[in-house]
Amino acid sequence: MWERFSYYGMRAILVLAMVAAVEGRNPGLGLSKDVAAAVYGLYTTGVYLASLPGGWIADRLLGLRNAVFYGGCLIAIGHFTMALPGNASFFVGLIFIALGTGLLKPNISAMVGELYPEGGARRDAGFSIFYMSINIGSFFGQILCGYLGENVGWHYGFGAAGVFMSLGLVLYKLTGERLGDIGLLPSTSGDAALDARRRRQGWAFVSGGVGVIAAVALAAIAGLLLIDPIAMSAATGVLIVIVAALYFGSVLLFGGLDATERKRVLAIIVLFAGNAVFFSGFEQAGSSFNLFAKDYTDRVVFGWEVPASWLQSINPMFVILLAPFFAALWVNLGRRNLNPSVPVKFGLGLVQVSLGFLVLYFASQYVVAGEKVAPTWLLLTYLFHTTGELCLSPVGLSAVTKLAPRRYVGQMMGTWFMATSLGHLIAGLLAGHLADDSNVAAVPDRFLFVFMTTIGAGLLMLLVSKPVGRLMGDVR
Repeated sequence: MWERFSYYGMRAILVLAMVAAVEGRNPGLGLSKDVAAAVYGLYTTGVYLASLPGGWIADRLLGLRNAVFYGGCLIAIGHFTMALPGNASFFVGLIFIALGTGLLKPNISAMVGELYPEGGARRDAGFSIFYMSINIGSFFGQILCGYLGENVGWHYGFGAAGVFMSLGLVLYKLTGERLGDIGLLPSTSGDAALDARRRRQGWAFVSGGVGVIAAVALAAIAGLLLIDPIAMSAATGVLIVIVAALYFGSVLLFGGLDATERKRVLAIIVLFAGNAVFFSGFEQAGSSFNLFAKDYTDRVVFGWEVPASWLQSINPMFVILLAPFFAALWVNLGRRNLNPSVPVKFGLGLVQVSLGFLVLYFASQYVVAGEKVAPTWLLLTYLFHTTGELCLSPVGLSAVTKLAPRRYVGQMMGTWFMATSLGHLIAGLLAGHLADDSNVAAVPDRFLFVFMTTIGAGLLMLLVSKPVGRLMGDVR
């Protein structure tokens, strides 16, 4: 809950701070919308892309529980760094947060999965409750950090996120005994000498990776390396696809899998693709939707203008309200043997996220006519996106923990978040076009294009649901 408070609290104001003018009462970075959206996409991509090495570090070096704690420490450091004035501290803080979240996010989800070893609908319900709790943090984070960032100062909003992340770390340590022995130790081969050698090699690899990141960051700060966020986003998207293909290929060919495990990994690949498409649309909330709220939405209530970032809290509010319903729905359908398969739930999620863009297609017609629209348009969009999210995201988290071979659970959770990172990257590139106010007349067609793409992906997922279900075997 507190980690999501910090992450979404900062996300609520990140793009707004980057596009704000460099002078005035609350100065920002003064970036153009397309560059700010690309930076936002790179940051959120980094958050989830770091989940793959984060899962590997937990599996091989730290154990799930320690990985979560040290990841939280890095996140808190990142937020406090962003609270300092200066452009360099802003971007250095983003790097710390991305690395910390990559270490925390896949491994805390893996621990939740281990709380329900029997699997089935009960694990799906458990993940829905888990999803509801983190959205409580998301809701209040966007309210508090959004208010502080827009009305007091961007750095105060970033700093507040760090305070509550630190509180989360304290609570995590105080209540860790409730988890029993889950996640205490990394996986072992049974050969102490071999495990020791692998740990030394692993730490050498991690040290080298951190050194490369530090060197690139220092070169950029010193002006020795010029970074084009838009070009870098496009290149990173290609890199993610290549890394995913190499990882899945190596596991399938050289991972020592039996026939059942191999089929389940193939099913994870299909879900990987569906997850990436879903989040390319869903993650417009922090970028183009946030800018749509700022520039084109009438936010005045009784003479007071509601902060644009507050509209992002609609999504977690809906999750809090609807997650218990969805949790109960899956359990009750499971008892009647009517629980939809995971691929069907994915298809339904994609169809619903597409409907949110259809709503904004109609809303943007009023924007083209020179009018500001009522907040209810965004509210309806967030409703469709939330119901789609509850069909796909917690169910996907649960499915990966059930489908992944036991010795690859942490890494497979990393691939799940790598798919999310690809979706975030596409979202950042797409947001630069959706939020482009130099050609407002083209905005409706851009929303319509996203609608057609996502609904096509959803219908395709529904069509292939039966063969994918056969790959999953007895996993439900």
